[in-house]
Formats: sequence, C-alpha cells, structure tokens
Amino acid sequence: MKFLYTVLFVVLLNYFTLAQEKAKLYDVIPNTAKSEVMLGEENIPVLYRYEVEGADQAVLIIPGGGYSHVAIDHEGHQVAQEFNKQGYSAFVLYYRLPKDENMQQRKIGPLQDAQRGMQYIREHYAFKKVGVLGFSAGGHLAASLSNHFKDAKIDNPQAQNLRPDFSVLVYPVISMRDSITHKGSKKSLIGADAGEKDVAYFSMDERVTKNTPPTFLVHAEDDKVVVIQNSNNYKQALDREGIPNSLFFYKTGGHGFGLHNKTDARSWSDSLFLWLKDGGQ
Repeated sequence: MKFLYTVLFVVLLNYFTLAQEKAKLYDVIPNTAKSEVMLGEENIPVLYRYEVEGADQAVLIIPGGGYSHVAIDHEGHQVAQEFNKQGYSAFVLYYRLPKDENMQQRKIGPLQDAQRGMQYIREHYAFKKVGVLGFSAGGHLAASLSNHFKDAKIDNPQAQNLRPDFSVLVYPVISMRDSITHKGSKKSLIGADAGEKDVAYFSMDERVTKNTPPTFLVHAEDDKVVVIQNSNNYKQALDREGIPNSLFFYKTGGHGFGLHNKTDARSWSDSLFLWLKDGGQ
C-alpha cells in the first residue's frame, strides 16, 4: 500500500509539473552562435508559470546546478508549489547554460535570461511586488539580477524595471574569488583563469549598492561545496549599505537540500514567508 501511495504521489507530482504552462522567453534568442533549430530544446530558455488567481506578489525562481545543469525539480517546481500555497504566483526559469559553442558571449547568457524573465513577468502582469529566489549557482544568478539590473544585457524598449523587489539566496555562490568561490561555477561561467574585470563584475559581494533589494539568505555552516563565507560576505556588504537582510543558517545540512534540510527540523521557508509578510525588514 505504501508503494502504491508513493507511485500515486509521483504521478500526481509529475502531472502537476507538466500541467504548468510553459512560456517561450524570446521571439529571437539573443547572443547565439547558432540558429534555434541547431541549438536544440535543451538550450532554449523557457519560463514555467505557476499562477495563483488574485495574487498580488510573485517570485522568479532560479534553480542551481553549477552553471553545468539546471536542477529544476527540487530547486524549481517544488519551490513554486510551496509559494503557491502561500498565495504567491511563481515562475520557474529554465535558463541557458554558458557554452562557447552556442553563445557569442557565454558569460552573459544566463544573466540575459534572468533579466528577460523579470522583464516578461512585468510585461504580462501587474503584481505589486516581484522578487527573485535562487539556489547555489542560481543564487549567483539571482544576485547578479539583483545588482546588475541597470546594466541590461537584453533589449528593453519599454524600459521595464528589471530590479527585483526582494531577493532570496539559498546556499548561493556569491564570489568569483578563488579563495571562496565554487570553482565549477566559476569555470563554467567566466573561465578558471578569468581576468580581474570579469572576476570583479561577477563577484556579487563587490557589486552591492544602496539600490540592491532586501535580501534573505540561507546557508549551512558545514556546506563544503559552496562555503558559507559567500553568504557572510554578501550580508556584510548589505549591512554596509544599510540594505535590510536576514541570514537563516543551519549548523548542518551541507549543500543542495532545497526546501527541506533533513538534518534540522526548522524550516527556512517558514521563516522566509514571515520575513516577507513583515515587508522584508
């Protein structure tokens, strides 16, 4: 019987996921070295729409994967469903991975898709607030969107606001400095031997300004993949600029736990929703 319930749950979960409407981000994908037919479906960015009728707030969700894959289930679809339960509309971004063979400039490809995701939401909806939430390398991309919103890498003829109203970064890659970066993410995005200009541009703790949105951070102290110093450095930068922020940290949990840290009964998402209810202060 337990097996049957498990199978039924998986079937329903897959059906729910597949039932979400998938929106094409671009009419013509920018920064490509190939035609769309040559790119293949796995290299075409899309937005999965989880809409809640009457919702006045929404979140753009960016899964992680070290810029080498997109962990779209436990850091994407499952998270969108949790936000739906709380009355938020949610949009899961399947973004392009940085590849020289597909892109003219691979380092800006993911940021283009994140900016386009925010642009798309604001073009088609009238939410009071639209935030961004990212995990791991997706956290780096969410932080990039949160700090490089004025440096549009896409066409923006209607001057849509690309700045998120709040930012949620879960075990995020923040710095591209070799002492603390996740080397796989750095290598995939800008190259292991990237120059100082690119390292500085993509080190998000160095890009924080007074216009960076309020931020909620989540990290485990024993994370060996993306060390917690990434979140600590970002929090320090936010504090220096007077940006409201909160760091929810676990003693244990490692990396990649998604919504549920199996080593700790506390729920970071419960704390997040309380923080958002209080206005992100």
